[in-house]
Amino acid sequence: MNKNTVLAWATAIMIIVGLGLISLGAFRYEDVAGWGFAAVGIGFFAIAWVFNALKGRV
Repeated sequence: MNKNTVLAWATAIMIIVGLGLISLGAFRYEDVAGWGFAAVGIGFFAIAWVFNALKGRV
């Protein structure tokens, strides 16, 4: 595996984890803790976006 393949896998895993955290915040924890889960899920999306932007440059 080269560096671009590793970044592609990392991006996919980060998106899956981000979706899981957002769904936990939306469906499992409906009180204040749900906002925290959703915020961390959005943070995972931001990091996945950076990984995706680095794919061709590393």
